[in-house]
Amino acid sequence: MFSKKTAKIKDLEIGGSSPLRIQTMWDRRVFPEDIPSVVEKLKRLRVLGLDIVRFSVLDENDVEVLSEIQSRIDIPLVADIHFDYKLALSALDHKIPKVRINPGNIGPEWKSREIYKKASDAGAAVRIGLNSGSLPLKFKGMKKADAMVESATEYIDIAEKTGFDNLVISLKSSDLDETVKANEKLASLVDYPIHLGVTEAGGVVESAVRSTWALGNLLKKGIGDTIRVSITGSLEDEVVAGMEIARALGLLNGGIRIVSCPRCGRHVFDTDAMLREVKENITLFPKKDMTIAIMGCQVNGPGEAESADYAVTGIGNSVFLYKRGKLYEKIERKNALSELLKVIEDDR
Repeated sequence: MFSKKTAKIKDLEIGGSSPLRIQTMWDRRVFPEDIPSVVEKLKRLRVLGLDIVRFSVLDENDVEVLSEIQSRIDIPLVADIHFDYKLALSALDHKIPKVRINPGNIGPEWKSREIYKKASDAGAAVRIGLNSGSLPLKFKGMKKADAMVESATEYIDIAEKTGFDNLVISLKSSDLDETVKANEKLASLVDYPIHLGVTEAGGVVESAVRSTWALGNLLKKGIGDTIRVSITGSLEDEVVAGMEIARALGLLNGGIRIVSCPRCGRHVFDTDAMLREVKENITLFPKKDMTIAIMGCQVNGPGEAESADYAVTGIGNSVFLYKRGKLYEKIERKNALSELLKVIEDDR
């Protein structure tokens, strides 16, 4: 996106002329019996715009599970490693295309060198990921933004001296100003791809606001190549929020875009229920670029329908379905979702 250097994860490139990449992190530990459902959910998230997903790795069993998931899906996976450098080595041996290490807890320098050497042999990438809450002890007393940058550049130097440069760097804080200042300083010093995020950002509303402010300000300045909107909530919300930030800034186009009215005293159609139903089912359409409008009355409904691929608006139990800006058919509310999905399916 903005960096001069690029990083490669499997066949996916980050930085340079590549588009902004959207990430999330799996929100629970995965056991062997969970693998099929995890793979199916990742496929649905891919439809929403997911490019990369990170998994916590706590032991060798997690490495085995992650390896099996990667063998079944084309989305690049990232092994998130803390404390035990041997787990990073094992993940790389198991063909996980990227590992994340935290300089605050990965241990002495020689352990990082071993990881970089193994990653080089494996053709894998490494993310140097610092959080303001887990900085190396030697930086205690420094301003956290400066400490994160100082630690990151140290670990970049270790990598380069090892002959390794397939790197992504991330500096995250729950403090917005700290996040912005750290990444501005980092971008002035290095050419590597930068992953952006506000850590511990809160629930959907809190995170959407905080992440939009911090990430939006950085991206507008040409800083950032991949993002994660951290939400205490669903992975779907994280991916959709990331896509919406990217679209709002004009950095990404396409994908599934939903327009829905907030309702007022004039509404005669339950847009909230319809929106939930559409969001639950829209991942049935892989790699589909479309805008869907869900409107609550006939005031703005027809106008929004003109610029949407598909639209629904209603009066009581009657729903009007639009296709490519023109009224397609009048249907009963109980059939609205099935008819909408059928029209989209027939258009594929």
